[in-house]
Amino acid sequence: MKTEAIWSALADHHLTVADRAILSLFDDPNRADAFSARLGYEDGHSGQLLFDFSKTNLDGTALDLLLRLADSAGLAARRAAMFSGEPINETEGRAVLHTMLRGTADPAVRGDWVQDQLATRSRMRVFADAVRSGDFAGPGGTFTDVVNIGIGGSDLGPVMACLALAPYHDGPRTHFISNVDGAHAADTLRGLNPRTTLVIIASKTFSTIETMTNAATVRDWMAASVAYPAAQMVAVSSAEERAAEWGIPADRVFGFGDYIGGRYSVWGPVGLSLMLAIGSDGFSQFLDGAAAMDGHFRHAPFAENLPVLLALTGVWHNQICGYATRAVLPYDQRLSRLPAYLQQLEMESNGKRVAMDGSDLTRNSGPVVWGEPGTNGQHAFYQMIHQGTRVIPCEFLIAAEGHEPTLAQHHRLLIANCLAQSEALMRGRSLDTARGMMAARGLVEAELDRQARHRVFPGNRPSVTLAYRKLTPQVLGMILALYEHRVFVEGIILGINSFDQWGVELGKELAVALEMLLVPGADDSAKDGSTRTLLAHLRRS
Repeated sequence: MKTEAIWSALADHHLTVADRAILSLFDDPNRADAFSARLGYEDGHSGQLLFDFSKTNLDGTALDLLLRLADSAGLAARRAAMFSGEPINETEGRAVLHTMLRGTADPAVRGDWVQDQLATRSRMRVFADAVRSGDFAGPGGTFTDVVNIGIGGSDLGPVMACLALAPYHDGPRTHFISNVDGAHAADTLRGLNPRTTLVIIASKTFSTIETMTNAATVRDWMAASVAYPAAQMVAVSSAEERAAEWGIPADRVFGFGDYIGGRYSVWGPVGLSLMLAIGSDGFSQFLDGAAAMDGHFRHAPFAENLPVLLALTGVWHNQICGYATRAVLPYDQRLSRLPAYLQQLEMESNGKRVAMDGSDLTRNSGPVVWGEPGTNGQHAFYQMIHQGTRVIPCEFLIAAEGHEPTLAQHHRLLIANCLAQSEALMRGRSLDTARGMMAARGLVEAELDRQARHRVFPGNRPSVTLAYRKLTPQVLGMILALYEHRVFVEGIILGINSFDQWGVELGKELAVALEMLLVPGADDSAKDGSTRTLLAHLRRS
């Protein structure tokens, strides 16, 4: 069956099952096992990563068609091309080798790339160990704090990972500045001692305007107390000459090639702040977890492959069912920045309008990705998820164990809430049940019916759950690699390039010119009426 015929068959099948109750699928006692997949982790005995997609309207026919779609799109060949270092980022003529940072690229990948990254990681380890031991220190002694200055992929990954792995921190405190809004720098620096603060400037080109503006501000802040601020600065950049102009020597410049995309870069030098926080051994465990997922993605059959199944579930919900958004709901406070991280990973990668060959897409590209940690979200937007007019597929994440054994009751309550929400989304509450509730309260006739209708839950709303034993460095690595490969698979099925991001360019270009127009008396006649009005108002204010 050809690709377009498979898409048509999926659409036709959806029409036949759209009104079916998801709960009815559990009449099959093997439903949960058949629509879930597992990957062992750590020593192979202490637990598994479980992906449960049984609370969706997928059935055997739909799954079979989706698996055929992956085959028809050439997923296996494109996967092999990525791991072998072929330039699959065709619009930029680049390889895609973030997997090389965790040691899972093919042996055939160019030797100088691999050796360069191994040497860089070795230098990172030596540097991190020296900072953590106090062998490399500031004028005030051992560094107590690290400030990472970056934006986009140079910020979202390390921010998210440092927060997620807070129980493993035994190094300096980590802080992050990304927004060019001066408030971010001011609030972050308040209370820090410039004499015991290490600064990481993360910009591949060492020219990103937000990052370099913030870096200059931090340098000025340090200069008020430190004779030579550059002695406390590190560059995560491939532009050694520009870093040298700031006084940062080559042995404190950690670079990576253009075959590592920004949003895929936390595994390398961009993760230096994480290595400083949890140590080089902890960082190695983080990489090991991602490598385990890489191996699973490369070798597991599609029908048992977690990234493939997660992607196919996403395609079913977005492109077939027409659900435009995806809620990511980690029931783990330390994963509170995971939704923001995945917003960039998924929306910058697959938020496209043209296919690889430049033709217009004939179906929607990636969904809107958003979310918050549970249980906070339950008291915010779950109202819409349960009773709104739009169906929003949900992705729950939950650990069997927390890191606070003395607060085990909290974690039991957290798990109960997570499982209850996914069950409630599926089961719902019927009008008859709601009427019975209102009758028990003594309501009758029209008022009973009116109040009952407000308490109806349509149900039949899909969700998937990712469950794991405990959020360790290794498990976090597995989860992030899972989502990376999910984005790749969805991009292949949609026929788009997931590794460029031209959509961020136009606004940046216009901002350079607009900055000049904020000067009083500037000629803004070439701008549209709205922009001229706004410029005039902001200049006056």
